[in-house]
Amino acid sequence: MVFLWQLALAVAGGPPANEPVPEDWILLYVYQGQIVPGNYSYVYLDDSGRLVLRMDSPRGDADLYVSDSTQKPSFDDYALQSTTCGRDWVAVPARFRRPVAVAVYGHPSHLETEFEMRVYLDQEVTEDPFAELSYQPDEATGDRTPGDTIQEEKSVMWTIMIGILKLVLEILF
Repeated sequence: MVFLWQLALAVAGGPPANEPVPEDWILLYVYQGQIVPGNYSYVYLDDSGRLVLRMDSPRGDADLYVSDSTQKPSFDDYALQSTTCGRDWVAVPARFRRPVAVAVYGHPSHLETEFEMRVYLDQEVTEDPFAELSYQPDEATGDRTPGDTIQEEKSVMWTIMIGILKLVLEILF
């Protein structure tokens, strides 16, 4: 009997949307909508703190893509994602820049997708007391983190490699 219940939940896309959440979570927003295959619907969140996004797709299959660096996240450009065939969850860290862009994508495997996304504020998370004392890059002075330098070095390396490849191909042909 328990097996049949679990099977029914799996086929239906998981537990009902009114499933209880932790007491420390405060419901901020509920977004509902429909998406045609291969298209996006965007939501922008300005709320500070750790946000938890929970999305159900009663019909079709919607996926979540989240970014704090691009206004239109997609399956090619995102920071966080959830692409399950059932309930999708994403926890947006408090350190993400605001506004956070959220893309809901209608998977092409269905003719139409309905979704309901709930946005919660997770108050249980305590902020790092040393966060203000940690190194913050200053864009005005050009200070960069080591990760930025590595990315620039890779970019320069690829530019040089592509230039050499073009030169070799031009000589050969």
